[in-house]
Formats: sequence, structure tokens, C-alpha cells
Amino acid sequence: MRVLVGLLVLAVLVVASFATLVLTLSRTKLVADPVALARIDVGKLGGTLESVTATGPRGGAIPLTVRDGRITPARLVPAGTTISVDVRVKRPGWYGWALGGVKHQQLQIRTPSATLTTRWTSVRTGAPLRVAFDAPVRKVAYGTAGHMQRASLRSPLRTLSLGRQAAAGTIAVAAAPRTWEQLPATKPVTWFPASKTPTAVASPAAGGKISPTAPIRLTFSQPVARLFGSARPTFTTEVPGSWRTVDSHTLQFTPSGMGFGFGAHVHLALPKNVTLAGGPTPGAGGGTAGTAGSANQVNWTVPLGSPLRLNQLLALLGYLPLTWKASGADVGSATGAQLNAAIAPPKGSFAWRYAGFPSQLTSLWSAGGLNTITRGALLAFQTDNGLNADALPGPNVWTSLITALAQHKTNKVDGYNYVLVHRDAAQQTTQLWHNGKQIFSTPANTGVAAAPTELGTFPVYLRYDVTTMSGTNPDGSRYRDPGIKWVSYFNGGDALHAFNRASYGTPQSVGCVEMPEAAAAKIYPYTPIGTLVTVAP
Repeated sequence: MRVLVGLLVLAVLVVASFATLVLTLSRTKLVADPVALARIDVGKLGGTLESVTATGPRGGAIPLTVRDGRITPARLVPAGTTISVDVRVKRPGWYGWALGGVKHQQLQIRTPSATLTTRWTSVRTGAPLRVAFDAPVRKVAYGTAGHMQRASLRSPLRTLSLGRQAAAGTIAVAAAPRTWEQLPATKPVTWFPASKTPTAVASPAAGGKISPTAPIRLTFSQPVARLFGSARPTFTTEVPGSWRTVDSHTLQFTPSGMGFGFGAHVHLALPKNVTLAGGPTPGAGGGTAGTAGSANQVNWTVPLGSPLRLNQLLALLGYLPLTWKASGADVGSATGAQLNAAIAPPKGSFAWRYAGFPSQLTSLWSAGGLNTITRGALLAFQTDNGLNADALPGPNVWTSLITALAQHKTNKVDGYNYVLVHRDAAQQTTQLWHNGKQIFSTPANTGVAAAPTELGTFPVYLRYDVTTMSGTNPDGSRYRDPGIKWVSYFNGGDALHAFNRASYGTPQSVGCVEMPEAAAAKIYPYTPIGTLVTVAP
């Protein structure tokens, strides 16, 4: 009996041991992985891996790759995202009837993230810029907009060297602990030259050029509250806009409306002296070349608008004999967009609005310059808008152009007018062109040999229905002629006007273009300020 009991006990132990071994060899483990997203270990008797799926926090499927048991997302996923991994293993049939044909396991994993701990730092001359994180990272990007550098590291690091940079500056940095993670939004890192006194970095760089609506950011090596208390920087000339505290070390001013204005010299006074970073240097680091010494004022300049954008706006407002069309998306009517476009014009193309104008006019056109056609259009715009008619695109002109575009205030003149005077022809004439067609011609008198009418193209700048004209004759005597009608001055003292002569078509004046009164009366309504007059051979 004892022997039989012993045999039974032994049999039970053997069966139990075998069962334990089978369970051990058939075990499936799903755990987080220090490199991949997760790892699946299927025992030798565990069966066949049937499927591995993953879903994001909103239930969206995440494609996976599985290699040597490591489960890795097949597309980039954000750091710090909760992912559910689902594994299905098909067990062998000889024991699947007892344990179930399919083993199902789930694991929730939060993808790792790393926080940048270096935000403000001092760097000794010649030393590299180093940034630190609260966790090791394998993937990093750094630089400035349009100049980002990206790298995958061979091994995880908490502290990275970004190499030697300029003496001071601000750089954007982002990093992730896994190579299969999306990089998070960048964070600024500002570095300063090692100094015993407070230091500041300005963005845009101090002393540089800025757009009228450029936000100005000042980052200090010490907390703003410690440096200035409740005081804030102030502009020496009032600028519309507002200040905000970005973080404990950083202040930002955002202009509103027309901002700083075209051609402005921007001066920002600080509450106390700081060591200010100097002028800009090119490169990904967004740094500055050095320091400008102790100062309590930061300066920038705003350039005038681009001549190309001037051409575009005058065409859009109907002051040029050409149209302009953007090659991409339109700038839009928002003031900020228009102000920025004035500095950096959009791409597009010009086309003649009217076919048929003579070559004496069409040959004057070139896009992107203050050519004669543009000067005439600018004079017309200035006159229409109550500005000083000097054909110079000053700050007030740019403001008025952008305002006129927003308010759809187009050219008051119907179409485009042009006057062509033939000086050296057998019979001198004045031709009037409107919208590409010659609509009137009359014999005319130009200047005598001792006082010839100057060749060239000039915009009308002054007009009188009737006036007294006076001057000096070629022989030195003075003349004074009252009651001269339909006068349009275009070049110094030279004007289109009516004048009673016995004949017309030959040189008889002292520089003006004389016409019969009836003819001058017909031409005069077509010669508002800015109309071009060409005196041709």
C-alpha cells in the first residue's frame, strides 16, 4: 500500500512539474521597452503571434512593425501620448483546448517625453552652447525658422552640445527620447556672454532692420522683476501696441495698426543699463556678433517699402497702364499682411492694360523701379489723396496706399491718358492718347533753336485753367503774358497751353508747347496731375 501511495504521489509530482514547465514555456509577456514602444516575449510553447495592434488616445489605429519581439510604431507618434497595445497569440492545439485557443494581452504605455531644462544660460568665449533635459534624448532639432538642424543620437544623452555659436543669441530646441517619436514644439534657449552685469538679447537683433509690424522680444540674463521691478521699457516715440510678459526673463512688444511706420527709426529706452548684444550674424544659431556694451536704449530701423510693391499697389489701384496679378495666394486686405508685403513683395506678373500705346511710352516701363511711368502714377495718387505731390514714396505715401487698397479707393481718372509731342517733325504736333488709342492730334509749336523744348518724358505737376506766364526771352528781354488758358506744366517752365499764333507746326515758343485754344481746350481735361508728356524727335 505504501509503495502504491508513493507511486501515486510521485506521479502527481511529475504531472505537476510537467504542467509547471508547460505553463512556463507557454507564457507570453508584453512589457514596455527602453528602445521600442513595447516588447512581446512568446515562450517556446507559447504558440504563434497572431496579431499586434495599437491605438492612440482617440482610438485611431497606429501602424506597427514587429522585429525580434520589439514593437515599434511605423509612423511618428507624439511624445507623451498614451497608446494601447493589443497582442493576440494562438496556442498550440494540444493544450489550447485546456487554456484557450487564443491568448489576449493588453498594455497601456505612455510614450516618454523630455523637458528642456536649459532656458537661459551664460557661455564663456569660445565654449560650445550646451543644453540639458530632464530625461535622456535620442532625437533633437535646433536652429531658427528655415534653418533647423536635425540629428538622431547614437546613444541617449541628457546634455547636448550644440557647438560654438555667436557671443549671444536665441535658438529654438526640441528633443524626444525615442527616434520614432515626433519632436514636440520647440522651446527657445537664450544664451549670453559670461558677464558680471545683466545682459540682454534682442530679437530682432539690435541695430538691424525690422518690418513695421515686427514683434520685439527682449530676453534678459536675470528675471525681469529683479532687474526692473514694475517698470517697463518705453519707446521714445509713441507706438501703438502692447507689452506682455512671455516668461520670467522675457518681455515682448507687439505693434498694432500701422505699427512702427515705414522709414522709422525705432528707439526703445530700458529702465536701467544692461549689456546689450550687438549686431546680427547669419547662421542657424540666430546669434549676435558680440556685445554693444552697457546701454539703456535699443535701436532698430524700418525700411521704406519695396519699389516692386509700390508698382504692384499702383497697378491694383488703377494708376498704372498695367495690371498686376499675384502668382500665388493674394496678400489679403489685413493691415499686417499688407505692411509685410510692402517689405517683402509677393511674386506676380504685370501686363499692359491697354494695347496700342506707342513705343515712346511702353519702352519706359520696367517692374521694380521708380521709373517715369511709376513717378507719374505716384504723383496722381498723391494728388488724389491730399499728399505732397513730390513723386517720392515716403512713409505717408505707403500708409495711404495700404489704406486706399483696404477701402477700394481706386484712381479717379477714367482710364490712362498720355500726350506725345513731336518736336523735330516736318510739322510739329501734339497727340493725345487715351486707353491705348490716339483720340486727338493738333499742330503745335515748340521752342525755338535758342530755347528748345527738352526731349524726354515728364509728368504733369501743375495746372491752371488760366494764368499769367512770364519769363526771359533768348535775347535777355522779359515777357509777361496774362490770360493764358489750359496750362499743364510738365518740365520746369515748359507747359502745354493755348497761345494765339498766326500759324502752328514750327518752333516759335521759348520752350512751351503752344496749341490753338480750341485744341488746348480739348486736351486739357485729359492732363490731370501725373499725366505723362513725351517730347520726342
